Amino acid sequence: MADSPAGARRLRVYRQGESMGAAGDLDFALALLQRARSGQLGPSLRLYRPQPTVAFGQRDANLPGFPTAAEACRELGFEPLVRKAGGRAAAYHQGTLVIDHIEPHPDAIVRAKARFSEFGELLAGALRSVGVHAAVGEIPGEYCPGEFSVHGEDPDFPAHRIKLIGTAQRVVSGGWLFSSVIVVENSKPIREVLSASYAALGLEWDPATAGAANDLLPHLDVQTVEDAVVEAYRGYAEILDGDFRTLTG
Repeated sequence: MADSPAGARRLRVYRQGESMGAAGDLDFALALLQRARSGQLGPSLRLYRPQPTVAFGQRDANLPGFPTAAEACRELGFEPLVRKAGGRAAAYHQGTLVIDHIEPHPDAIVRAKARFSEFGELLAGALRSVGVHAAVGEIPGEYCPGEFSVHGEDPDFPAHRIKLIGTAQRVVSGGWLFSSVIVVENSKPIREVLSASYAALGLEWDPATAGAANDLLPHLDVQTVEDAVVEAYRGYAEILDGDFRTLTG
């Protein structure tokens, strides 16, 4: 997997203790990408738990119902933002884990699509390692649909599948940013805000596809999943611990 020979990669992991706020967290990821492309930051993994946010896609923001959708988000305690990446609205809060994987690369576009498959499988493997029946692939009716979403199956009712991870990528000259959101805990508010948002936008979806990993395994929490993700990344690169404070100056 990935852009350099196995055994030659090093990845520094930065665990962000507190959110910078909904907009601040999104903007900081882009700032880290700029540092990477300019040679100021090496391969890095940033892990954090975000404030309640609904990240709309550019197409969403152009729909007539967007102002109503944004207001519905605020009423439910979520901040509406428009992200630079594609896709449809996705919701997350402090019961989710956001993973920003940033790397400098001289020709970042070359393996852009392959990263979706490879990191989707890596993250699905992390969930399987803690007992979730997880696999890569879009499920019918899911929110912010994507070919390489990660879903989980209810072991007692295999036909019931829920989306657990959405991924997005931004590629620029000199580097790439691969972002993933894992919904681990407290799925009800996410389902509610997505239902209100998609209704306002006039988009069809199946609310039963929105869930959290601990809907399938009630004992799971964000810290357990975070540790599993870092462990899964050991198969990708040598993991080095980073101090997040060094990123903020």
